[in-house]
Amino acid sequence: MSQGSMAPGIAAGRLDSATLAENFQDLHPPYAPHEAAVAADRCYFCYDAPCVTACPTDIDIPLFIRQISTGQPEAAAQTIFEQNILGGMCARVCPTETLCEEACVREAAEGKPVEIGRLQRFATDTLMARDVHPFTRAAPTRKRVAVVGAGPAGLACAHRLAMLGHDVVIHEGRDKAGGLNEFGIAAYKSTNNFAASEVDWLMQIGGITMKTGVRLGDGLALASLQQEFDAVFLSVGLAGVNALRADGDDKDGVGDAVDFIADLRQADDLTTLPVGRDVVVIGGGMTAIDAAVQSRLLGAENVTVAYRRSRARMGASRFEQDLAASKGVKLMFNVQPVAVHGNGAAREVELAYTVEDGDGALTPTGETVRIKADQVWRAIGQTLQGSPDGLDIDGGKIAVSEAGRTSLHGVWAGGDCASGGDDLTVTAVAEGRDAAMDIHARLTNTG
Repeated sequence: MSQGSMAPGIAAGRLDSATLAENFQDLHPPYAPHEAAVAADRCYFCYDAPCVTACPTDIDIPLFIRQISTGQPEAAAQTIFEQNILGGMCARVCPTETLCEEACVREAAEGKPVEIGRLQRFATDTLMARDVHPFTRAAPTRKRVAVVGAGPAGLACAHRLAMLGHDVVIHEGRDKAGGLNEFGIAAYKSTNNFAASEVDWLMQIGGITMKTGVRLGDGLALASLQQEFDAVFLSVGLAGVNALRADGDDKDGVGDAVDFIADLRQADDLTTLPVGRDVVVIGGGMTAIDAAVQSRLLGAENVTVAYRRSRARMGASRFEQDLAASKGVKLMFNVQPVAVHGNGAAREVELAYTVEDGDGALTPTGETVRIKADQVWRAIGQTLQGSPDGLDIDGGKIAVSEAGRTSLHGVWAGGDCASGGDDLTVTAVAEGRDAAMDIHARLTNTG
């Protein structure tokens, strides 16, 4: 079902607009200039900085922090954007607590890292506020590249190719660009329509045409793109959602967490969004946490995340787990769904307790528990849909080499749809950027 089916127990307007506005305010408020200067002064400016090694896009973190500390935030932003053109969004949503900040020497020495993510946001916001694009295009190459999917990987690939002088046409299935940045991230992580503004800013490079409402396999064929363009980059994401595989999965009140998050992100009025009183989210990744926290912020009285493995195996970081707990979300571990009970609509979820052996296999203990649930969100992983013929598949994703080359000549892939890497915005940006460099080398016979 979609959340709009309004099963009994699910209602809109549980909280007034003022309370909702407060609940969904910026999770990490931006630094004021003085705060940024103080935070930057904590950096040791390590020569062999472990934070750089931990960054998937290889941003020179000590350099950009030094530039902030010397009063040059726009130069700092340039340093960031040279490696990560979506550095503004990554500063907001990247799990820095498990990447650069976890590797920070200050973290090891004091248990309090330099707040790299907030410093990155300070720099990128400062430059983007000028509404002047920091890069210019190279001379035209007369080469044309098709990018399928306007998520982080596709946008990063398109921008780098355009900057190198190629003409790019992005084909996006939805009516708006941005991918997960626009539709799949909790609203309190990206406020004030930032995702759309970032796309508009990125497009200022020129040489990029955006076509929305065009989906691969639905009026758009890979073979036709190969004939029309000199190269193709696929960044189609993972549109399918894994099944719950529990009795009652089709009852009213059961739906996909990704749809709930997308509806919330696109809502003009949060008071119109229906939410249950007793919400259960099945899963253990960032999507599960985002759905659970936002259900609570919308006014759900009881919200539970049920994950089949231990806390240590949970895909969501400990920071995200603690954030959920701080908002009143209950986390249950080593439980998996058996059935959703109710007469046509969800009333309870039955969970079986599990034990996990050394090889990761799960075994039910024979003990079960029922908890109230008038709304159940599936957040148990997404799958590739409609893979074109001729592409090798690896683990349910498009098989690629290190540079994003697929099994088809002239076709590259990156982001969530491609094998390898973490399902993170920052990783997708790196894959799109690196694929663009490989495409450029192939098209110009320089690699």
